[in-house]
Amino acid sequence: MKWTDSRDIAIELVEKYPDIDPKTVRFTDLMQWVLELEGFDDDPKHCGEKILEAIQLMWMDEAE
Repeated sequence: MKWTDSRDIAIELVEKYPDIDPKTVRFTDLMQWVLELEGFDDDPKHCGEKILEAIQLMWMDEAE
């Protein structure tokens, strides 16, 4: 997975953190959690606020 795979990342986050409300997650934590996902293979330098926001929005969508 890459940073641009926001839906795939969100699905993985829902499975790994089922009891977490994505609206309460800080971007610093979100970035670290994404980096720790199995199958994630992208440069941390390619991540920015807009990417994390897109992941968070997809996570909220998938959590519903």
